[in-house]
Amino acid sequence: MSSTPESKPSAGYADNKKAPLSTSMPESISLDKWADTGYEWTGEVEPSAFKRLATTLATEHEQANISLNANLYRRNNVLHLAFTLTGEVWLTCQRCLQPVAIDLSDDYNIALLEDESQARSINDEQDYLLLDEIITEPAPELLLPFKKLVEDEILLKTPMSPKHDDCEMTVEQFGEIPEEEESENPFAALASLKGKL
Repeated sequence: MSSTPESKPSAGYADNKKAPLSTSMPESISLDKWADTGYEWTGEVEPSAFKRLATTLATEHEQANISLNANLYRRNNVLHLAFTLTGEVWLTCQRCLQPVAIDLSDDYNIALLEDESQARSINDEQDYLLLDEIITEPAPELLLPFKKLVEDEILLKTPMSPKHDDCEMTVEQFGEIPEEEESENPFAALASLKGKL
């Protein structure tokens, strides 16, 4: 991946310089090129650009872009992918079937470990992934699936059954529901036979 105006190497996560805003989110980041020098990407992404997320989005409401500020950096010889999401997506409420806003705004930080032994170098509460498990595509260079990792975190943040806090379930009823007639107890016939035997 070549350096573009939208992306630049970064010395560390504490770097206060911001990259110019972009709407073309890279699919992957070359670890061969950026793992040691750092990489930063800042931009806005349409929620529908994430294929798995797109299947859950409410079609009755306009979706605004999500702001993303991402930084790949190395600390204590461990690679980290940190990013901040700002924005919301509209999903369909499972009670009233109307759009409901789900806030995605949060800070994320994932340690990318070369092997399990590096787990000792990170905080116990730190989320981590093994590079061997997330880089599955054979390629001449190591490509971190950047867009997929961000989408994974978004999907973890969205509820399986989104609901408004204060709505009633939509019930559509056509015609009248017939009342069930009381049927004869099937064991009553057996009881009457018992006395005859």
